[in-house]
Parts: sequence; structure tokens; C-alpha cells
Amino acid sequence: MEAGRGGEDAAARHLEENGLVLLGRNVRYRDGEIDLVALDGPTLVFVEVKWRRNDARGTPAEAVTSRKRLRVIRAARRWLVENPGRAGAREVRFDVVAIREEPPELAWIRGAFDGSGT
Repeated sequence: MEAGRGGEDAAARHLEENGLVLLGRNVRYRDGEIDLVALDGPTLVFVEVKWRRNDARGTPAEAVTSRKRLRVIRAARRWLVENPGRAGAREVRFDVVAIREEPPELAWIRGAFDGSGT
């Protein structure tokens, strides 16, 4: 597995294999970014993908800091404003897909954080 695009590809495949429908990838705004946007049934899911070669500098999930969460939340708010037809009255969830290369592991953390950024 490789960093960046390869990690996002692996995460997207995993989510699709588990029934999610991808709506967007690499959604970028001046003050934030969303790696993947998907539907999990009626729930709109904003996904942060983190890849690490190993745990020497901490786990991939630990790399999703409060600052990073706030940037994802800001971008999600913008996405919701720009896509009102897709957002509808659905629930919103923030997930993390944490990928480690050595030893290989992909962890999908549903509801990893909430919209408050905490």
C-alpha cells in the first residue's frame, strides 16, 4: 500500500465493499479538506483517511488531531451548504479510515468524532 492517493483508493474500496456510496473525493476549500464523502444508507459520511508506514510516530488514528478535525468540520459545513439537495434531512457522521502499512492494517472508525471538533 502507498501513501496519499493509494491510501485513499484503499479506503474508498473498503467503504464501497461495505455498502457505502461515494459522492466525492478530495473536496478542498481554502480552510479545510474532506478526503471522501459518502452515503451510508440515509447517513451522510465525511471521511478522513490517514496513512502511516508504521506506528513509530504514533498510529494513523492519532494523527487526526483536534486541528485536523476542525478543518474537516469546516469543509463539511461548506459542502453541506453547496450541496443542499444531497444533504437533505440526513444524519451526518464523521469517520476515520486509519491505514498502517507495517504490519498491514485498515481500521474504519465510524463516528470517530462529532461536529463540535472535540
